[in-house]
Amino acid sequence: MNKHIKSVTPEMTDLSRRSFLVGTAATGLVLGYAGVPGIDQALAAAPANFEPSVWYAIAPDGLVTVTCGKADMGQHIASTMAQIVCEELGAKWSDMRVSLASNDPKFNDPVLGAQITGGSWSTMMNFDAMSRAGAAGRMALTEGAAAAMGVPASELVVRDSVIAHPKSKKQMSFADVVKSGKATKTFTPDELKAIKLKTPDQYSMIGVSVPQLDIPSKTNGTAKYGIDVMIPGMAYGAVVTPPVRFGATVKSVDDSAAKKVPGFIKAVTLDDKTQTTTGWVVAVANTYANAKKAAEALKIAYDGGPNAKLSSQSLLDEARRLQKLDDSGQFFVKDGDPAAALGSAAKVVEAEYTTSINIHAPMEPMNATAEFKGDILHIYSGNQFATRSGAIAAGAAGIDPKFVVMHQMWLGGGFGRRLDADMMVPAVQAAKAIGKPVKVIYTRENDMTMDFSRPLTYQKVKAGVDGDGKLVALSHDVVSAWPTQRWGIPDFLTPSVDKKGPLDSFTVNGADFFYTVPNHHVRAIKNEMAHNATPSGQLRSVAPGWTFWAVESMIDEIAAATNQDPAQFRIALLDGKGKNDGGAQRLRNTLLAAMGLAGYGTKKLPKGEGMGVACVSSQERATASWTACVAHVAVAPSGEVTVKKLTVATDVGTQVHPDNIRAQVEGAALWGLSLAMYEKATLKDGGIEQTNFDSYTPLRMSQVPEVAVAVIANGEKATGVGEPAVTVIAPAIGNAIFNASGARVRALPITAEAVKGAMKA
Repeated sequence: MNKHIKSVTPEMTDLSRRSFLVGTAATGLVLGYAGVPGIDQALAAAPANFEPSVWYAIAPDGLVTVTCGKADMGQHIASTMAQIVCEELGAKWSDMRVSLASNDPKFNDPVLGAQITGGSWSTMMNFDAMSRAGAAGRMALTEGAAAAMGVPASELVVRDSVIAHPKSKKQMSFADVVKSGKATKTFTPDELKAIKLKTPDQYSMIGVSVPQLDIPSKTNGTAKYGIDVMIPGMAYGAVVTPPVRFGATVKSVDDSAAKKVPGFIKAVTLDDKTQTTTGWVVAVANTYANAKKAAEALKIAYDGGPNAKLSSQSLLDEARRLQKLDDSGQFFVKDGDPAAALGSAAKVVEAEYTTSINIHAPMEPMNATAEFKGDILHIYSGNQFATRSGAIAAGAAGIDPKFVVMHQMWLGGGFGRRLDADMMVPAVQAAKAIGKPVKVIYTRENDMTMDFSRPLTYQKVKAGVDGDGKLVALSHDVVSAWPTQRWGIPDFLTPSVDKKGPLDSFTVNGADFFYTVPNHHVRAIKNEMAHNATPSGQLRSVAPGWTFWAVESMIDEIAAATNQDPAQFRIALLDGKGKNDGGAQRLRNTLLAAMGLAGYGTKKLPKGEGMGVACVSSQERATASWTACVAHVAVAPSGEVTVKKLTVATDVGTQVHPDNIRAQVEGAALWGLSLAMYEKATLKDGGIEQTNFDSYTPLRMSQVPEVAVAVIANGEKATGVGEPAVTVIAPAIGNAIFNASGARVRALPITAEAVKGAMKA
């Protein structure tokens, strides 16, 4: 197995906050926090609370408040963390509460070090730490109760927030123990590690679909999102963005018309040393409506910069050029000698696969509120990467990052978009310019044209089979912008196996699959033109959203070329040999489960209909979730495709909340369908052409097919579920289209024109 990116390896526990640097034109910024007068005191819990862990506190009334260090964007991760704590703590679910963490380093992830929400890592990587935190609290409370009741701790039973001594019939509630002050035991890291946790057969909370703790406040309106923030005396900012996505500069600003707008305060041209934004102006006024009117009234002259003439075709042409160069890129996988094996192969199959630019478009538009209180900058916003966002806010303000306090809000959707902190830059610089708090809210047009989008990708795959139809070689080149490199965080890059330097493994994850192929190369090639013109981010599913599109389509193409059933061909390749031991078996099981649930191979379908399969190990090899799909489609003579049913099976190891897992898998599958069939953004003259949902068209409710989900819970370590199903849908649909019509499609999104053209070919 190739060396995996160290910052997301589950065993990695020593990554410090000092490792997380934000590269800028001027400097590297480190998020600091400790030692700033007034901050520690302001964030400290009430003295009367019992805090067994930084992750939760028990109040004198017995309520347990779990602090979630993850961004909650509707996936209910705060409730999940509380449920894990509750299981080992022995609390009553109705006593559980949740809060969201600030950017205090004490809340850094137990494994990653940084406060980051992505990669479907949250449950997977925090299950053990939160379980141990809960168990430590139970043990401390038990010792306190034993001392108070004068009985041996070993004879006490904890259930539903009550510590009982069956022999004497004595009992104390958690509230009683906290009020007694007897709970004082603390644990060293070694003692925490030595705690014996429950086994799956002992669970009473894990695996139960309890009510989600965030639902009441989200339905009664008391939950606060970034867009809800109100600060006395604050002003509002509306951004004016240039016609070029990145690289433009402001030549001049005429605010004479804006000055006629009631409540107009100032037009601020951003001077963003972090290079998160270029060429932006923010109009500040007393209301958001007036800020928008003022923004529309500004007359701004731009220098479009070096990317002003680029288009999607420019980026694709450059990708093709780079792929043809023998010395471009770095190797992510380098097993055997594919060139030699291809030279002697009985049959060679090759194809190129592309994906378009895709936009996040969460429902809550990007927003941030900035307020300076003396030397301290307070930022109110929902974000997925507090560690990096705090440093960007500091860079925008020109202050030390230790003077930035991030107030985490509920997120009205994220999907990777809020891993970036561009919305904080105009808020910070506007607040600094006018000396008052400023809330900035993007329009939908701002958000779409300035999104840190999923990059346009180009992939070339070449495969060889021997005389028995066995896959003996596969070479795979992946050309794209490198989103993670843009972050400027060295620890998030991966050393290349050819020692040519670090590569962005978040552009090639998934290409290191669990099929046994003796000669296998994967080359990661950075498209510098795309990297500069369309600064890319992580969109739900990241690289596996395009790498598995290529891999799983090619596997089907090989099966077709050698007259083999594509499902059985996969099963033979998932033999679990060598480095694929364990993972291949779990993936094969999910494929068999999906096939069985869908009735693959057992139904005679009408003419023009077909089923296609795909199976993936998303997100990453070291943190995989095993997921398979059978897609059932109908293809009309016009090339129009109707997706009739998606059957998805996923192995989650340990399921914390069954209903939530199903909801996540269903949502991921529909997002995958949307990317496969409907979503496309294009670059023209350096700018994104699609500005709203009339031209960027995600899946509509009328287009939703039947979705069947099979969840495999086998007691193994919990895996992630938010993203993997996204990655399996497109190839399953593409393969189904071929089985229905004979048309092989290789570009996303799949269009009727492409299908009809392939049918004729």
